[in-house]
Amino acid sequence: MRTTTLLTAARFAKEGEAFAPVALPHTWNAKDGQDGGNDYWRGVGTYQIDLPDPTDGKCQYIEFKGANHVATVYCNGRLLGQHKGGFSTFRFDLTPAMKKTGNVVRVDVSNAPSDIYPQTADFTFFGGLYREVSFIETAPAHFDLLKGGTSAVFVTPIVSGTTRLDLFPVEADGCTVSVDLKDAAGNIVASGSAPAGSHTVLTLSVKNPHLWNGMADPYCYTAEASILRGEEAVDTVSVDYGYRSFHVDPNTGFWLNGKNVPLHGVARHQDRLDKGWAISRADHEEDIALIKEVGANTIRLAHYQHDQYFYDLCDHTGFVVWAEIPFISRFIPGKEAHDNTISQMTELVSQNYNHPSIFFWGISNEILIGKDREDLRRNLREVNAVAKTLDPSRMTTMAQVTMTPMESEHNVITDVESYNHYFGWYFGEAADNGPWLDKFHALYPDRCLGVSEYGSECILKWHSAYPENHDYTEEYATEYHHDMLKTFSTRPYLWATHVWNMFDFAADGRDEGGIQGRNNKGLVTYDRKIKKDPFYVYQAYWTTEPMIHISGSRFVDRAPGERNITVYTNCPTVTLVVNGVEAGTLEAVDHCAVFKDVALADGANTVTAKCGDVSDTAAFNGVAEHNYAYDLPEGNDAANWFDDPKAREARKPLNYPEGFYSIKDKVTDLLANSETAAIIKDAMDTFAHSSMMSMMGNDKDDGEGGIMGTMRLSDMMKMAGKAFSAEVKRQLNDALTKIKKG
Repeated sequence: MRTTTLLTAARFAKEGEAFAPVALPHTWNAKDGQDGGNDYWRGVGTYQIDLPDPTDGKCQYIEFKGANHVATVYCNGRLLGQHKGGFSTFRFDLTPAMKKTGNVVRVDVSNAPSDIYPQTADFTFFGGLYREVSFIETAPAHFDLLKGGTSAVFVTPIVSGTTRLDLFPVEADGCTVSVDLKDAAGNIVASGSAPAGSHTVLTLSVKNPHLWNGMADPYCYTAEASILRGEEAVDTVSVDYGYRSFHVDPNTGFWLNGKNVPLHGVARHQDRLDKGWAISRADHEEDIALIKEVGANTIRLAHYQHDQYFYDLCDHTGFVVWAEIPFISRFIPGKEAHDNTISQMTELVSQNYNHPSIFFWGISNEILIGKDREDLRRNLREVNAVAKTLDPSRMTTMAQVTMTPMESEHNVITDVESYNHYFGWYFGEAADNGPWLDKFHALYPDRCLGVSEYGSECILKWHSAYPENHDYTEEYATEYHHDMLKTFSTRPYLWATHVWNMFDFAADGRDEGGIQGRNNKGLVTYDRKIKKDPFYVYQAYWTTEPMIHISGSRFVDRAPGERNITVYTNCPTVTLVVNGVEAGTLEAVDHCAVFKDVALADGANTVTAKCGDVSDTAAFNGVAEHNYAYDLPEGNDAANWFDDPKAREARKPLNYPEGFYSIKDKVTDLLANSETAAIIKDAMDTFAHSSMMSMMGNDKDDGEGGIMGTMRLSDMMKMAGKAFSAEVKRQLNDALTKIKKG
């Protein structure tokens, strides 16, 4: 029978360095990939792994569940092969290279720049053997371990109970393939067998199957497949699967097993503070528990294939999953990159075919950050065709960058579509989301539309009683997410919405809000220790178990004019108690109650919000003046802007006189006028070298096409973060408003 041994120790060295012991999984970018500067090490790292001694008469394999980006594998100096793609499972046959003892596998892993996706994206590409590595022994007759990293057992269930099994044994002449289908209690509900062939097909029937029904009832069956030589089972593989049906309606959204189920959820990156991608099963379990706690029923697993164990957790928790490949941000021309998109999609679909939680295959993300071109569109159509050919039972989708025109050909490539919209953060206002969505739905009523990303930076040390876009405060993020939930709640035609992001994650090129190397849009901090206030806004909307949360509890010092207390809840009313004295009861409107100008005593105060048996308590200090430590300093230093007359002047509202140019105009319009083009030349250069543009790779936009041309100059400067101070924005606007249009 098959045995699997987890390999947890290795020796590791970067190019030109001495080997040192490391534990597997491992990444060499755990620290430098999260500290900012866009300077994390990308190169070749070498691992030496000692193997168990082989068993006579057995075959030996080595399995890698993730090595980023390219892995070249040797056993005892003999080249076994190379794998390109950092996120899928792959295996090599060790048997011809094995000795009786003292066997060593060497793996050269490279995350150096190449034509293997991803190369351009707003997250860190951690290098290393960052997922589990295993040594597998089997009998000569076994289910094919070299079938693209799959189990070689594929289950296609239909809700009627008809169940097709495609099985791929090797060296099994004269053997029989036998399959038992078992319910969740382990009872055999159907069985069948057939002579073993290189591709053996069985069709079994389960009477009145118990349906996999999402979060309400994630019921899984198990297919246990064996290769029998006579009466002896020489190899056995078990895979979980589920019976379910679904469709997406352009007016009513997602339907599961004949019931309308609005999909509301989160996106997830896999990395963690000081670990990068080299995380444990316990880490995966904590993530799934937090996502369940917030009340989500769908997860977009961005922007690459995730660990098999996480898909397993989704199967048994009931999440509806969007799984995707890292065909992202910028198209890479050429055969190697093209072939890599095909191989990554092939591996994603084939390796995850049996997971009942997966409903959607994502073919790309924000690929029009770079410029559109015919070979890109052709590549997208080919990747979509791969997914549909390998798996006709699921739908394909893609995540479009905001500036993708509604009429774009990209919007008819996949079965359903979705947009990444950051109105209210990078562009415009949160209120712009609803009208945009309604316009698209009115123009294309037969298309299924979702929102695949939306979010706001949320940094826990910044606070304001008067939050505004790009102040990075917890209060602005909370208001933004509340506005988004109100927008979505009145638009049932959206097939799914996914918050960006459930967790903060590493993006080493970032430098925003006083934090380097991190995207801070998570509902939970990078270390998973703190649930930010927006977490509880979602919980108020998405959960039914009574909850109540006082927002702004980290905004402790409250001066006069800063003493509103905001409470989020799924209860009908909220009672506020201040220092033991009841201060009033309010009805919750849109899951929110705002107690105006609460009478706080000087010094320490204890405030409790309650409804029935649930309550939340926070401590606030009544102070005479605003605590300026809550304000993000302007510019690159930590000087107090409030002591600087020039900085105070820069913060005054800007003027946008009608009939004149301003920073509110689109970059293309400003570049079309020689006078305004000269004014913004330096701004364009600054943006091109900002931390946010580091994700653009070599495809820098000249403003005539792609992402920058369709943006307003003010939004471009927002996107660049601290690269543009308030004073610089004012100077640019003052210069532009002197030039008349027409």
